[in-house]
Amino acid sequence: MSRILLGVAGGIAAYKACLLLRRFTEAGHDVTVVPTENALRFVGRVTWEALSGKPVSTSVFEQVDAVPHVALGQAADLVVVAPATADLLSRAATGRADDLLTNVLLTAACPVLMVPAMHTEMWQHPATQANVATLRARGVLVMEPADGRLTGADSGPGRLPEPDDIEQVALAVLGDPATVAAVRRRDLAGRRVVVSAGGTHEQLDPVRYLGNASSGQQGIALARAAALRGARVTLVAGHVTVPLPSGADIVRVGSTADLAVAMRAAAAEADVIVMAAAPADFTPAQASGTKIKKDGADGLELHLVQTVDVLKTLSQDRPRPQVIVGFAAETARDAAHLLELGRAKLDRKGCDLLVLNNVSGGAVFGAADNTVTIIDAHGIVAEASDDKNVIAHRILDAVAAASEGVKRQ
Repeated sequence: MSRILLGVAGGIAAYKACLLLRRFTEAGHDVTVVPTENALRFVGRVTWEALSGKPVSTSVFEQVDAVPHVALGQAADLVVVAPATADLLSRAATGRADDLLTNVLLTAACPVLMVPAMHTEMWQHPATQANVATLRARGVLVMEPADGRLTGADSGPGRLPEPDDIEQVALAVLGDPATVAAVRRRDLAGRRVVVSAGGTHEQLDPVRYLGNASSGQQGIALARAAALRGARVTLVAGHVTVPLPSGADIVRVGSTADLAVAMRAAAAEADVIVMAAAPADFTPAQASGTKIKKDGADGLELHLVQTVDVLKTLSQDRPRPQVIVGFAAETARDAAHLLELGRAKLDRKGCDLLVLNNVSGGAVFGAADNTVTIIDAHGIVAEASDDKNVIAHRILDAVAAASEGVKRQ
């Protein structure tokens, strides 16, 4: 059980922090809520205490015998501030200590994750951007806000990411020093990263399709992780079963043919391409324009043709120096067989890195965890078994290393 301190600043998005608190507690974490006085104007103290099961304070002058302004920060494994308003970011960047939350931020020895939420003009103001840069320079992890509906009729960047998105980022950094270090380095800053995720649907008729078991979780985790590490991310999403991340430009596709077109367009300016999607290898030669009816026969014969090989095409037709990552879900007998299959596919596809999964027995699909072997033309680059959010960062570690090689060429 991890100890999470949830800071809440005074913005309308504070109501979403209630959902985030519930997600943390239901996952078994011990959560202490530290709101600002203005946060209590949006969500009352009673609500925070009822959801967390703990007393809630805003001032250093409450429960003075426990020295909360020091003890809370010292005891936490992770501090998450959501929403982090422009005012809170400013006070944190300048080292203010005028309430319990800002005192905690000065005493926390654990990773601190700030999740901004404010109007677009406030987020884009040079003062706010300077404060974010200062915090990042000090090692604070700052998520990019989502782009969407704000208070009133306004819309644009500045919306608080959804609680699921924040939780997934927190899971990646909680107790994983390598991920925290990677996010602090922001080693993908200035890079354009294109990630594909999910399965494709090949239509048989207006109501039926051929598909696969891909949930899109690993690809979505990769897009989220790349954005957190500073990249400008485009996510080409097929059919997925989990929420899409904030911090990425989203392109939705249906079939493998659609995926090929979207990836070709996005690849034109990409520095990194990660083909985590699971495109269908075959598609009906001709889809029926009307629903196929039972006609009393024993079965149905389908004529299938091969789809375009998206990964191979991207590898062959690079418009610029790029690092291209492929995925291979294989039913292998053992680790040696998996590596053999992977080496053959890497050579066949022409990509720079290949992420191998052994999906025998239905493993990996839809699961929170993943086990991968990452290879290049020289052999094994890395092996990892962990939550898919952490695995995403291990894959991006390999990407960052390969990118340095591309820059030196």
